[in-house]
Amino acid sequence: MTNLNEIYKSVLEADRAAVVICDLEHTIIYMNPVAIERYAKWGGKDLMGKSLLNCHNEKSREMIQKVVEWFKASKDNNIVYTFFNQKENKDVYMVALRNEEGNLIGYYEKHEYRNRETMKMYDIT
Repeated sequence: MTNLNEIYKSVLEADRAAVVICDLEHTIIYMNPVAIERYAKWGGKDLMGKSLLNCHNEKSREMIQKVVEWFKASKDNNIVYTFFNQKENKDVYMVALRNEEGNLIGYYEKHEYRNRETMKMYDIT
């Protein structure tokens, strides 16, 4: 039987958008390959184990902390729209990560691109 953790990691590593996962102390605990490449000029892989808050200005740090407090306030508080990146035509969200009991264990940033897919459908030849 395939290890479920391997499946979860594989999903994250196959994503074409950057995925950065943080614990409740704002420590970066995982970056997928796209995130490592995207944030290379700020340290890339070396950012893991460091505080996400160090990568943001004061206003952004304040908002990140407010969102985490909101996540903690209710098990129903799980996603917040945080930014529209016009240059890349994408929406950015903060998403709560919860354990099986629904307790908050961390969070991540989710990117959703608005560009129509240019890949041909089922082009596997």
